[in-house]
Amino acid sequence: MSQRTTTLCVFCGSRHGALAAYADAAHAVGTGLAQRGWNLVYGGGKVGLMGVVADAARAGGARVTGVIPQSLMAREVGHKGLDELHIVPNMHVRKRRMAERAHAFLALPGGLGTFEELFEIWTWRQLDYHQRPIALLNTAGYYDPLLRFLQDAVSQGFITRAQSEMLLVDDDPAALLDRIAAALDTTSTQADLSRT
Repeated sequence: MSQRTTTLCVFCGSRHGALAAYADAAHAVGTGLAQRGWNLVYGGGKVGLMGVVADAARAGGARVTGVIPQSLMAREVGHKGLDELHIVPNMHVRKRRMAERAHAFLALPGGLGTFEELFEIWTWRQLDYHQRPIALLNTAGYYDPLLRFLQDAVSQGFITRAQSEMLLVDDDPAALLDRIAAALDTTSTQADLSRT
């Protein structure tokens, strides 16, 4: 990989979830990416896991950029303590702006928005719009049902084994960040987002 600073795009919930483990893992991700000298781009919220990961990354010295749609600025309480906060017209622009800045993608526990962001960026990869690493942090088994479903989709012939293996999965934040770093060393982070 080139000498430029890696920017990790994190998708995660605007809520904390039912278990303290989710916030603990989000904090570990923010701290861990900062320790690696990486920057963070994320959805721009101050609340939930979004706020936890952003605050931990900033506390560790990472540059943090948020991208939030105007319609969610009040609902997700846009984080005003970031290095950059971009307020954009809609979700489509938000996702594209985050993708354009990112060298890799990591999904933490979250809800519908997190699922949608993860699957869209994964779809872009299988369509060869980019070759950037995509990872899923399976904190406290949160994604176990989804992972079982995805394996069933492979066995039913709707997802190929190669498409399934594009997703790096781990339950340990530090180990998953290490796997992302290793993948960055072997993949191109260039993308033709003009086709998305």
